[in-house]
Amino acid sequence: MTKRFFFVFLLVAVIIAGFVSFYASASPDGLTKVAEDKGFASQEKDHQLKDSPFGDYGVKGVDNERLSGGLAGVIGVGLTLAVGGGLFWVVRRRSSAD
Repeated sequence: MTKRFFFVFLLVAVIIAGFVSFYASASPDGLTKVAEDKGFASQEKDHQLKDSPFGDYGVKGVDNERLSGGLAGVIGVGLTLAVGGGLFWVVRRRSSAD
């Protein structure tokens, strides 16, 4: 039962990150909207990781916008799962040693 739940959860996360995320709203998020409304949006600066391989919600070097965003989402799900699973494993091993 646990393995089935994990597999279904992973499958849903990959589908949402890889396919459904392309249809997310293009409207500005709350912080951007407030900055525009209050008049300080012109002071916006690029962040240090904008030129990183996954900067700006895409994968650098992939020209197809839909594919680039989908790949970034799927890779993000995988990295989050790996880091979260690793932390869970370490904490679980520590508590069982006590």
